[in-house]
Amino acid sequence: MGASPGDGTAALEKALDVLEAVGSSPEGLSHADLAARLALPRTTAYRLLATLVARGMLRRDPLRKAYCLGVRCFELSRQAHAMPDLAAAAVLELRTLRDLTGETTYLAALDGRDVVSLDRCDGAHSQRSASALGQRKPVHCTSQGKAILSAMDAAARDALVRGLVLRPLTPRTLTDRRRLLAELRVTAARGYAIDDEEIVPGVRCVGAPIVDGLGQVRGALSVAGPAWRLTPERLELLGPEVAEAARRVGAQLPGLRPALGDAEARPVPGPWAFHGAHPRWCSTSGRLFWADTLAPALRSVGPGDEGDALWAETEGPVHGLLLGQGTERGGGTPPPIAWCAHGAFALPPDGGPAERLPEWPALPAQAVCQGSGGELWLARETPEGGSDVGCLRPGAALDVRWRLAEPVQCLRWRAADGTLWATVPDTGAILSLQPETGAMRRLVTVPKGSGRVSGLALDADGGVWTALRDGWSVMRFLPDGSLDRVVALPVPTPTDVELGGADGRRLFITSARQPVPLDVLAKAPLSGRLFEVAV
Repeated sequence: MGASPGDGTAALEKALDVLEAVGSSPEGLSHADLAARLALPRTTAYRLLATLVARGMLRRDPLRKAYCLGVRCFELSRQAHAMPDLAAAAVLELRTLRDLTGETTYLAALDGRDVVSLDRCDGAHSQRSASALGQRKPVHCTSQGKAILSAMDAAARDALVRGLVLRPLTPRTLTDRRRLLAELRVTAARGYAIDDEEIVPGVRCVGAPIVDGLGQVRGALSVAGPAWRLTPERLELLGPEVAEAARRVGAQLPGLRPALGDAEARPVPGPWAFHGAHPRWCSTSGRLFWADTLAPALRSVGPGDEGDALWAETEGPVHGLLLGQGTERGGGTPPPIAWCAHGAFALPPDGGPAERLPEWPALPAQAVCQGSGGELWLARETPEGGSDVGCLRPGAALDVRWRLAEPVQCLRWRAADGTLWATVPDTGAILSLQPETGAMRRLVTVPKGSGRVSGLALDADGGVWTALRDGWSVMRFLPDGSLDRVVALPVPTPTDVELGGADGRRLFITSARQPVPLDVLAKAPLSGRLFEVAV
């Protein structure tokens, strides 16, 4: 006789019964209570409990001699939906909405044709909504589900709705597809959805979709409570509040493109530098120039090159690198300029003599960059240890426009809107400076635990890139200061960034080797190399 499908599963079913019994008892269960509740022999209950404790699914409280759910259950539940960024972004808004309304708030996400509760903040009232975490609900009769459907791509939404079984759960459940689609259009227009006792009699709910920076629907926030407290009039007042909270959650989730891993950051063939810095792309020649500030030397890589190679040696440490400011030789592209403590020098290739540029003073600089009209923007150290930032023209003294209390590390000019950008590593700030008005705006402050901001690159979409020294990564920020992207690197000390390539979609990253401890260097042997990433 063949074995029945249930043979051999008795022990598994008993173990699952134990987990469910313990999970449904907030205070836990003793060995005797569990055996009695499940009608198990005490020896069988003991064996099951010992196995589950060993696997981390349960834990035993030695003081109360009771069994409770273990940490492994929590870990597995968090992995049921791979959305830790969504849960983290939503937690503050869930609490704020709970405090604003006094009602229970929920975070939910779409899973197939259902919505699943991912997080919850219980309301202040003793009589309140209390849906369990992980509970699945039909998408067509919940405020979260209708909110998600309303924000979906029309083709995907219509395909999903066509496949739904519109089963009535209460007398108020929508079971007509045309009425459901009409309500979804209304929901999309006003920004929030309403569940008017459509899934549970006596319970109303208002929800709004969470849409990330790429326009993808990530989930929904909602507020739920007894119908006699959440009247239709109150729901209409709460709807915009929930929609605004969902918008703020979505604004924290712009970087859904996967972070680029180490394999994406390709080292450019060539030797390492003690301290690579100042990468600059020359669109005329299609070459990237960068400096080893401690060697000191200028390096370059361009079309037809097998890799990065020496371009010219410099007289001293390089404080900045400029393009297009030198004198043309034989009608060719002007050589790059190295800004050093004792002057600015045009550096021709192949070991030609460096040409001192007398129109620029021998002025030590913390950072220097080119403006749009032939001027330079320069930061120099103040006696107090901060920075004077100003405009420098040929033959003239530095016209100081801003005085900062902290030292500036990098300056970049954006010609599109005539703004100057600066990094301040001591505070982690990226600053936008307005020459016309003298105003200064802080775009973002990067926590020191993430690394020290180092270098800047400005893309055509308004994004701001910076390297994070001691942070093993590069970040891109949107014009509103929100984090958009993280590029992981195989080295701890990236120093500067530059956008180049024929389409402007190649990110070049310099790095340093000299400050890396030997034990870390063994794990990061590419330190000091130039990297290239497609963005």
